Amino acid sequence: MSFRRGVVRQSKFRHVFAQAWKSEHCIDDVRVSRVTWDNPLCAVNPKFIAVIIEAGGGGAFLVVPISKSGRIDQSCPTVCGHAAPVLDIQWSPHDDNIIASASEDCTVKVWQIPDGGLTSPMTEAIVTLEGHSKRVGILAWHPSAFNILLTAGCDNVICVWNVGTGELVYQLSDAHPDLIYSVSWNKDGSAVCTVCKDKALRVIDPRRGAVLKVKEKVHDGTRPMRAVFLSDGKILTTGFSRMSERQLALWDTKDLSEPMAVQEMDTSNGVLLPFYDPDTNMVYLCGKGDCTIRYFEVTDESPYVHFLSLYSSKEPQRGAGFLSKRGVDVNKCEIARFYKLHERKVEPISMTVPRKSDLFQGDLYPDTAGSEPALLADEWIAGQDAPPLLVSLSGGYSAPPSKQRDTLRSKPKLVSQDSGTGAAQPSAASPTSTFTSAAKEVEEEAPQPRVATTDGNSERPKREDELLTELLAEMKALRAVVLAQSQRIELLERQLARIEDGDV
Repeated sequence: MSFRRGVVRQSKFRHVFAQAWKSEHCIDDVRVSRVTWDNPLCAVNPKFIAVIIEAGGGGAFLVVPISKSGRIDQSCPTVCGHAAPVLDIQWSPHDDNIIASASEDCTVKVWQIPDGGLTSPMTEAIVTLEGHSKRVGILAWHPSAFNILLTAGCDNVICVWNVGTGELVYQLSDAHPDLIYSVSWNKDGSAVCTVCKDKALRVIDPRRGAVLKVKEKVHDGTRPMRAVFLSDGKILTTGFSRMSERQLALWDTKDLSEPMAVQEMDTSNGVLLPFYDPDTNMVYLCGKGDCTIRYFEVTDESPYVHFLSLYSSKEPQRGAGFLSKRGVDVNKCEIARFYKLHERKVEPISMTVPRKSDLFQGDLYPDTAGSEPALLADEWIAGQDAPPLLVSLSGGYSAPPSKQRDTLRSKPKLVSQDSGTGAAQPSAASPTSTFTSAAKEVEEEAPQPRVATTDGNSERPKREDELLTELLAEMKALRAVVLAQSQRIELLERQLARIEDGDV
């Protein structure tokens, strides 16, 4: 009798393990909001952690530096400018100091958080966006166009705003007959996918106001669904079956007649919130009220969605924040980090790939979306599309200072990149740029430096010095990596020669 060995699927993420940080690195005494809204309640970027909290007589959220740990004092200042509970918060992908908040008071507000965090309660937003007639529960920043923000409310309306001018540029009021559950941009921001209470998945071009594709009954259950665009154009949805089993499904937008894959998990009540990492093509599923975080890898091989593992703990999660890739610790091979919300605590959880080498693991960290926008708001509105500009994580990442540091709260228009405050200028001092992108900046900016005309002469030498320093540091780091790799290759060649000679 012969036995066939099962073929194990090869993947560098097969052994990803999750580990909660020690209690001394957690944030305690955070009064996490009890609002009945199926959103993560937390947003994280390389600089700050923001958590929607309980607040009497209005809505508020806490913002603390990402390095913060220990107890939060009750007198700690918050962002508290809404007249009703806050339902969603999202950091701008192009400025780590700018955060948007949506509230039951029917408004969306955009705030500028000072470097180092709040020193006093913040009540005045730099921009207030008013266009919804009912509470607003969904926010989605454009992935590559600066200052473009999408909002969706309980009035079943989607609004697209130019935050720089406070202008409502597109409104889709008749695309959805019922409550919108989630909205997700595709990679280049040319379309969004939505799921609605009518159980339909829609692909929409927000600039034309056209529904491009519709799939009825994506999941048969009546509980809320979620949908997220993947980087290759496919769509991943979570929902419930007719028997109330939680499901995960993968859809090809070229043919929505049948799902490419469906996985059923359990019969829990919590809505599965998907967090997608386009760099690794991994999807993390956090259920509100669950004690677990499941993670999957999406590939081109059948069955397309591959279960990797799950993180399990004793305490259920009230929500979770997903740190952007720019903030992970590449020296520890950390590929993702969650900030799990307990009833009164925020607990970091690291997802790590075990590696023995101390060298930068380039296969785990392909170039990722940086903080520089690929397009200005007006360019996207005029019809241009572009994927996010990528940066290397080799050598780690340091968040650049806010592009909005000169913004005056009384003049929202100064948030726009084409203003004279310098907000439009790429952050030349950012150490995240790769050698090639930095060199490209030198070529492009030398003839026409994009600085304010009032102080252009003084700014230019300074920016060139910073850029030169950055290039030299990058070249030094690359040289060290090349030397280490060449030594390693030489050692392996010697070992191979000994094996061939029969010495081993």
